[in-house]
Amino acid sequence: MTAGGFSSSEDARDYGRGLLVGRGVRLRPLAEDDLPHLDRWWRETEWQPLQQPTVRPRPDGTAADQIRAWSANTDPGAVGLSVETLEDPQLVGHVTLYGASLPQRTGTLGIILGPEHTGHGYGSDAVRVLLRYAFQEMNLHRVELSVWAFNTDARRAYERCGFVLEGRRREAVFHAGRYHDDVVMGILASDWSATEPS
Repeated sequence: MTAGGFSSSEDARDYGRGLLVGRGVRLRPLAEDDLPHLDRWWRETEWQPLQQPTVRPRPDGTAADQIRAWSANTDPGAVGLSVETLEDPQLVGHVTLYGASLPQRTGTLGIILGPEHTGHGYGSDAVRVLLRYAFQEMNLHRVELSVWAFNTDARRAYERCGFVLEGRRREAVFHAGRYHDDVVMGILASDWSATEPS
């Protein structure tokens, strides 16, 4: 591929082959078989304080419709994809970008990993792949996210992917009898392209 784009149809195919592949994961469309796992991970009360504003036990299947909607991939300003490992393919999570529209070209990132799959680098790899997709295919200018201030593991992972602290929503979430800050982080296309290998 040349600096100005593709120089051949083979360049275009190579780009397509590698677009959704990282070092250890690949992003792929949601499969029906993914839903029971994603639903279970979304409902695990141990992990809800890290990803949801309220710990609220829910019955089986309640997240399936929402995850299907996130993953329909019919809206040009949103994409939702399952995350699977490259070696011995298994589902490890789900990533989504939503809310992108003109003229801002800003999308919001969300990710869920199975608790048994955290700490292996899958989340950071999936975020890097999704950022490549966001900036090279969706033509986004900016990707943002919010994370509770006490979720230090996630904050460090986002920083490793190039996100920077942009601000705080003070005392925006209530857990364990007290209020906690919501940290806003973002990455610009120019930030991303400065750190990505060519």
